[in-house]
Amino acid sequence: MAQVQNNWGVITDLAKEYNISRTFIYSMLDTFKVEFAHLFFPKEIPNSLLREEVEARILAYRFEGKCSLDAISTLMRRDDMPFSSQGAVSEFLTRTGKLLPNTLANENDTVQLAIFANDEIFAKSQPILITVEPISSAILRIELADNRTGDQWGKHYDDIVDNGFKPKMLTSDAGAGICAANVVKFEKTPWQLDTFHSVAHRLGDWNRKLEKTIETAINYATERKNKLASAKSEVVIDKRLNLCLDADKAVQKARNVYENFNYLYQEIIHQLNTFDSTGKLREQNHAKNTIEVALDLIDELNHKAINKDIASVRKSLPDILTYFADAEIAVKNCEKLTNNKDALIAFYLAWQWNKVVIKSKQTDRKHNAIEQRNFYLELAMLFVDDKERGILLKEKVYAELDQIIQASSMVECINSILRPYLNNSKNQVNQAFLNTFMFYHNHRRYHAGKRKDKTPMEILTDQPQTEDWITLLLKEIKNKEQNCLLTA
Repeated sequence: MAQVQNNWGVITDLAKEYNISRTFIYSMLDTFKVEFAHLFFPKEIPNSLLREEVEARILAYRFEGKCSLDAISTLMRRDDMPFSSQGAVSEFLTRTGKLLPNTLANENDTVQLAIFANDEIFAKSQPILITVEPISSAILRIELADNRTGDQWGKHYDDIVDNGFKPKMLTSDAGAGICAANVVKFEKTPWQLDTFHSVAHRLGDWNRKLEKTIETAINYATERKNKLASAKSEVVIDKRLNLCLDADKAVQKARNVYENFNYLYQEIIHQLNTFDSTGKLREQNHAKNTIEVALDLIDELNHKAINKDIASVRKSLPDILTYFADAEIAVKNCEKLTNNKDALIAFYLAWQWNKVVIKSKQTDRKHNAIEQRNFYLELAMLFVDDKERGILLKEKVYAELDQIIQASSMVECINSILRPYLNNSKNQVNQAFLNTFMFYHNHRRYHAGKRKDKTPMEILTDQPQTEDWITLLLKEIKNKEQNCLLTA
């Protein structure tokens, strides 16, 4: 204070009073100036993070951030968080997963009947058996198995049923183990064979191969013509000319096969659409007969390899068209919503084109589908002539039509969500992780798409979820640990 107020002689007086040197006092003064702020304006010492906060951060990094264990440990150390070692992170996640079930429980029989979409995902060569309810996208059971036989799938089904779920329909590809278990466990339950794997993928591959064959034939024909141009003698010219003619015939043959196959393939795909171009529900028998005729005509192309796949499609045809029964019910329910048939037809076509938007991988096809969908949506709104009522009617119509399941593609979607976790762990996966992944997926909130702002559990049970998935998970773990202590 003496220095600040320019009171001379104070330092000398202090030195005499305490019998110390002036140099020592100046040294003390310098130290005081450095520590002044800390002494009189100390920073608040932050409270150490609670264990629950650390655990919440680990879960967020692992599942929302898709981080590996090493990355989680690095991020936590950067924030000076406790329990940041890779071993501690791994131990917590493993312990958490072991306390969670691998099968969803139908508490209080909230869900009366559910659709079972089944498939197998692979971590290296080890199968992961998974059953999903496709409308809500909720995982009913996820299981790291030793094999994928009918017996293994039968036990998989038993656990789902024991937890309160009953199937109103099954959907899957034609995997031997799944089909064997379906016959034994759910003989009378309708089965929808995956239309994509059974028809669109199988025949679509041939469509692309035949198109590639034309390109190869044209390139060869061009090469022959270039060779002909460089010929000198008449013998060589005649020989190369014959090769050119043969190459041209090969191009024409390849083009004819492709054009005929492509036309028939497109016709088959159109018959798989729920509604025709006028918005009318297709009749199952008419669709079946038309597809059979198209398959017969493809047979007449006399392509042995294609005919082999055609025989498989023809054999599975009855199971491919199971969804038409649900389509009839959905349309009847839609007709109860309004007497405005024109609006319903427009909504039907908008819904169908929206499915094309979702499935399309080619940019041109996707843009065309978006234009068609938007056109029919605008048309429907004109027929309703009231925007709010139109939006409400659209949501109700879409909800009914979404009950029509043609494929087990939802399991493929789950695979695409799960795959990054498997990749960053080099496919080293255990059941504990899958249990936690199932809880995360079932209780996470969608940020986009038709399920935006909803969780799979909310859609499945029609009950609101008021808390975040991490909060729910930590509560679940705490309850499980308390129960373990009580029963110990």
